Amino acid sequence: MNPAQIITAKRDGRELEDSEIEWLISGYAQDQIKNDQMAAFAMAVYFQGMTHRETACLTRAMLNSGVTLSWDSGPPKVDKHSTGGIGDKISIPLAPILAVCGLAVPMISGRGLGTTGGTIDKLEAIPGFRTDLSLMEIKETVERVGCVITAASSEIAPADKKLYALRDVTGTVPSIPLITASILSKKLAEGLDALVLDVKWGNGAFMKTLEEAEALAHSLVRTATEMGVKVRALLTDMNRPLGIMVGNGVEVDESVEVLQGRGPADVVSLTHRLAAELLVLCGLVPDIAAGISASEKAIESGQALLKFLEMVSAQGGNLGAERLRAKASLVLASCDGYITEIDSDRIGLAVIEMGGGRKYVGQSIDPTVGLEMMRDVGDQVRIGEPLATIFTHDETRDITEELVRTSFQIGPQPIESPPLIHSVIG
Repeated sequence: MNPAQIITAKRDGRELEDSEIEWLISGYAQDQIKNDQMAAFAMAVYFQGMTHRETACLTRAMLNSGVTLSWDSGPPKVDKHSTGGIGDKISIPLAPILAVCGLAVPMISGRGLGTTGGTIDKLEAIPGFRTDLSLMEIKETVERVGCVITAASSEIAPADKKLYALRDVTGTVPSIPLITASILSKKLAEGLDALVLDVKWGNGAFMKTLEEAEALAHSLVRTATEMGVKVRALLTDMNRPLGIMVGNGVEVDESVEVLQGRGPADVVSLTHRLAAELLVLCGLVPDIAAGISASEKAIESGQALLKFLEMVSAQGGNLGAERLRAKASLVLASCDGYITEIDSDRIGLAVIEMGGGRKYVGQSIDPTVGLEMMRDVGDQVRIGEPLATIFTHDETRDITEELVRTSFQIGPQPIESPPLIHSVIG
């Protein structure tokens, strides 16, 4: 085969054969296809799209470019994927809850992307916590503890790792077929029985419109189903931060509060709903209400918190070690009125300015910075009242305060806050 012919065919709108896609991806993973050729292929997919069959084939080829986990027996293997949002720390309390409820959770997570925080960066705020587990360590920890949260090793879907880096510099990241294949090639390498997807939309999400999020959710659900995994997708609102805390160390603290039976209502409710979806998919409960009840009992009994502590210890972390926060200061409202909008993306930019996110690849993360949201959409506020507390250093305080203050839109009339879960697909 000739890569130029395949690229030209896709650029001209011809539907590719499975053998062509498999040959191209296999060759790229083995360094037989050059980066400029694969960049041209990504551009062709970006502009021409892919049929469902092509997308499924691309996903399978990227999955098969590396190794996958296999399980002899035991409870159903499950995971959750979020497309990312500001303040999204759901994976941290969800994994131990699912383990207590009788599921096994080999959760492979990522780092922050753009303004959205990453679960791996957050967990690394725990002193000693390892996120570089090998496949053997992942399997052993899941079999012994019931859950693990770690980064993808180089053994998993290496074609995706190479292609993602290429997409980032060629402007082809927002391609639904390429996004679908990237997400599922890593998740399905875990040897899953069921997967729940949290597809976010809004000003703080990768997908800015509901229509874009729905298209991605349908693509993910259809592809995962064809590959033999039970799946359901929730479309959730990200036009305001999820929870109260935004950052790394502060989001770990909030996750622990959830496991202690406290925590913000939106984080708690979404965590229980995602847990319930997986329990239903695996046949452990008859319906969503029963699943939510089981998830709630895992927290009320104290077992979920104990399971989280067990997971942290198994991955070398010390949750009891002292973890500092940067110096706190208040961001105050500049006028009277009602909160009509919160620009979540701007909140994410503020955290990056503090040092809690990356401006360039490889930049280290400061786990001590972050912010606490003190007002939500629909709340009344008066001039001089606090909108948020920021935890940052003196050199970034002014720009951070301005970013956070201007994230809040204040109007004369109250508005109703939209529902967190818009719809369910699958």
